[in-house]
Amino acid sequence: MTVKKRSVSYSWRLREIMAEHGMYQTTELVEPLHERGIYLSVSQVHRLVTGTPERLSLQVLAALCDIFATTPSELIVTGAENAGIRKTGTTDHPAPADVAELRPRRARITSTE
Repeated sequence: MTVKKRSVSYSWRLREIMAEHGMYQTTELVEPLHERGIYLSVSQVHRLVTGTPERLSLQVLAALCDIFATTPSELIVTGAENAGIRKTGTTDHPAPADVAELRPRRARITSTE
């Protein structure tokens, strides 16, 4: 069985979704989150909006989806592709049939006198 490597990626679109709804400052998101029982500090909300989270609570995700009437797939766009195979300098050349072909030829020094 051959296992193919896949490279996965994702894009966090919270800032874009906020702009689509007329929210341009991260502090504007604090109160709507509080109304849904999510108590994050201003700096935590700033990091949530301006960065790409590696971990995210499902409660926070559900609250964001409710605030913006959107789905998780609109907030998080995912992608996957086959990982490329790294080539080495020796893969383009066929292997010699005999190891003797790899050895340099012995040089002969002759006199021109």
